[in-house]
Amino acid sequence: MQLQPVILSGGSGTRLWPLSREQYPKQLLALAGDDTMLQATATRLDGLSGVCEVADRPIVVCNEDYRFMTAEQLRAIGKASDRIILEPVGRNTAPALTLAALLAAQVGADPVLLVMPADHVIGDRAAFQQAVVLGAGQAAQGAMVTFGIVPERAETGYGYIRCGAIVSDGVRSIAEFVEKPDAPTAQTYLASGDYLWNSGIFVVRASVWLKAMARLQPQILAACEQSMAGTCRDVDFVRVDGGAFAACPSDSIDYAVMEHLAGRPELGIEGVVVPLAAEWSDLGAWDALWEIADKDAQGNASQGDVLFEDAQGSLAIATDRLVACIGVRDVVVVETPDAVMVLDKACTQDVKKIVARLKAEQRPQASAHRKIHRPWGYYDSIDHGERFQVKRIVVNPGASLSLQMHHHRAEHWIVVSGTARVTRGEETFLLSENQSTYIPLGTTHRLENPGRLPLEMIEVQSGSYLGEDDIVRFEDTYGRQ
Repeated sequence: MQLQPVILSGGSGTRLWPLSREQYPKQLLALAGDDTMLQATATRLDGLSGVCEVADRPIVVCNEDYRFMTAEQLRAIGKASDRIILEPVGRNTAPALTLAALLAAQVGADPVLLVMPADHVIGDRAAFQQAVVLGAGQAAQGAMVTFGIVPERAETGYGYIRCGAIVSDGVRSIAEFVEKPDAPTAQTYLASGDYLWNSGIFVVRASVWLKAMARLQPQILAACEQSMAGTCRDVDFVRVDGGAFAACPSDSIDYAVMEHLAGRPELGIEGVVVPLAAEWSDLGAWDALWEIADKDAQGNASQGDVLFEDAQGSLAIATDRLVACIGVRDVVVVETPDAVMVLDKACTQDVKKIVARLKAEQRPQASAHRKIHRPWGYYDSIDHGERFQVKRIVVNPGASLSLQMHHHRAEHWIVVSGTARVTRGEETFLLSENQSTYIPLGTTHRLENPGRLPLEMIEVQSGSYLGEDDIVRFEDTYGRQ
């Protein structure tokens, strides 16, 4: 039996702002260890033994805005994949899984799909893998399997699954899915022992999922089939037809399919749940990160350069500067180069209200960090004024920016370390450490790193308009316009 990992990486993580941004969501962050959440998800089956043969390349469904970071993070951990499906617009998890199942049917002999959100934390990998093997056995026989988290408390922030009859050892039928309860109802669920948290992790054969979609959601299936029919390949990426996918209805796996399986034998698809006790968290908000973090004797957790003085039960994260927390109780402090957030730990769900305001005011902090990652490296906008902007640019070894031109700005380049190959108009030349050059307004130019070490330089832009959309690209390795 071949097990094909499918990683759904389309969330925006607004409740983890200011670390998580629209163009750099939480799954690309290292919030619970050295690896990012995407990387931890991609390595979750490493070492799996038994009846399952795990496909060497995951199928990943992600947003086009952060495609290069997704590909680079997978490559950095030895999980490079040419099966990264780009969603031109978000349409929730059911269409995303349908695209993955259609691709899996093209490249494999009806594999069993292990569907994992990219933004979950699993503390006990062995327990997770044991549950996966159990669930995969059920899926190989035609069942549609979800994992239910054994509840640790009367949680009101999760949906629940009510378990039905015992199907086999460690497997229960699904009686029903229930929405997030109020506190008294959640306590009742916990006391009964028949309810599990809905994890959003699934195991199903590709053909079984497509069969379910054909019977329950034919409009979604038709739109996804049309989208895949218009597919084109671009480096690591599978680009679906944007117009066809935009017409696809939006729905989740639960609403589209799973909730219809209970008590519907005529469908010919059995829905079952495998209880999972593996130190799971979906890290949906800052209080969830505080829950799983290592804490000091006063219950404080921190990342980065943080000092606590007479503080209790707090979380502080510093990415760029020292953060000192004095005399505070149960707060969250998150510092980034362009934003600082301070909130009561009981109000973590309200972070999305701030993000909504930032979007309404069209402020850049809603969508991007000051440091912007590109396929060739990154740049950090370290200062700006009415007619100037200063950037720190780092170009990866062997990488190059596009051949381009600007209508409204000139640029001064100063090499800090490494070697730069510069194309300016008709000439090409090398610059080394402490050397500089000038790119006049309207001049075609390109920056390359021909060396084996990162190229670091300072760019000073000056002109009447300094926006990133003032770029005319003539040649680009990465297929950008």
